[in-house]
Amino acid sequence: MKKLHKFLIKSFLPPFIATFFIAIFILLMQFLWKWVDELIGKGLEIDIILKLIFYAAARFVPLALPIAMLIASIMTFGNMGEKNELAALKSSGVSLRKTLTPLLLFAIVISYSSFLYSNYILPVANLKNGTLLYDIQKKKPAINIREGEFYNDIDGYSIKVAEKDSETNSLYDILIYDHSSQQSNDKVIVAESGEMRFINNGEILELILYNGSSYMEVFNKERVQKLAHQTINFQENIIRFDLEKFGLKRSDESIYKNHYSMMSVDQLNKSIDSLEIKLTERKNYFSKSYTDKLNLNIKNTYDSTKTVKSKESEKEIYDFAINKVNSTKSILKSNSDDLKYRQSIINRHKIEWHRKYSLAVACIILFIVGSSIGSIIRKGGFGVPVLISIILFVLYHVLNMIGEKYVKESTLLPYEGMWLANLIFFSISFFLLYKASKDSSLLDFSYYKQTINNLIFKQKLNKR
Repeated sequence: MKKLHKFLIKSFLPPFIATFFIAIFILLMQFLWKWVDELIGKGLEIDIILKLIFYAAARFVPLALPIAMLIASIMTFGNMGEKNELAALKSSGVSLRKTLTPLLLFAIVISYSSFLYSNYILPVANLKNGTLLYDIQKKKPAINIREGEFYNDIDGYSIKVAEKDSETNSLYDILIYDHSSQQSNDKVIVAESGEMRFINNGEILELILYNGSSYMEVFNKERVQKLAHQTINFQENIIRFDLEKFGLKRSDESIYKNHYSMMSVDQLNKSIDSLEIKLTERKNYFSKSYTDKLNLNIKNTYDSTKTVKSKESEKEIYDFAINKVNSTKSILKSNSDDLKYRQSIINRHKIEWHRKYSLAVACIILFIVGSSIGSIIRKGGFGVPVLISIILFVLYHVLNMIGEKYVKESTLLPYEGMWLANLIFFSISFFLLYKASKDSSLLDFSYYKQTINNLIFKQKLNKR
């Protein structure tokens, strides 16, 4: 049996490792495609890009593990079924369940490792990735002056050039509007040509202008009255722009540590308890305060109607009562929205709490599903197994997203929504395992093809 166990693990590990990294790569490409607009044109250094890719890839590990377990199990048992190795084991008295035992133990180890990763490493990866992505979003685009277009990303200046030589950074027919005084375009610089270069490690942009003029409006000290118009001609003029705002400024990571996706299970438990206590206090205060106030307003309005002496005063009282009702209604809606928002925050914390467990358990469930399907279809390789795996995981992912969406909308409880996909696939896994142990032809496409051919052949015989 030890040799059999080693053989099974050696057969399972290569497709598992390969599909794991393929899944990481596909998820990473999806991430980059989503954020490509935020990354292009900002002159990011290679180490920043590599860090972003590394942190993003680290975030997808808990999701890639169930995919790898599903595909690898289908491929492994599909290959064994196609080579009649499963049939040989069964004829030797080794049942499918005994064959699954060593790999099931391996799946349990992977499941536990997935939980540990989600609990201790994933919050750090989310924190690093989230702060870095936020800093990149806030970073201004790299200096990219284009021909025939005004460039306005440098505060206080608008720059336009007619021609630009990208190789030498030479500029021609330059027009610069200087409104750094924050009053108006009171200074205009025109030059026939110029050069653009970066100094001090890219912190300063230096424009060297040749054969031009500077036009400036002169005001009094209060900048109310225009005194004169001044023109200065030059053969060479140097303008320097501070590019400090164009650099990537790193945020303090401690600001984001209280976000639910950046917490461990213990931290989430403490945060959920604290939020639920505050929600209960808010409900009690709301119930006591506004119920008493509403009853008091109704009583006062009712008592005042007893002393009505004219129709005018009666109308005033009715208008006052209507205004009070509308005001109370607005207050009730505002507080109701506040309570719903607080509950939604609690739900998001609970979603993250259940996600750490549900994705870990999914490794075991999808392994059972994959190994059962592989035993039934008896097809190896990357063809049919991968196709079936993709369909199954898409179904699992859609169910997971639907459950999470319903939790966020407070339609389902957190444990109901986050375990919906696992519950459905848990039932499927035991059904498929039963069918596989009975050598069912449930997913054997050759069986269905042969059955259809037999029916067609019988119909032809009946016609004769």
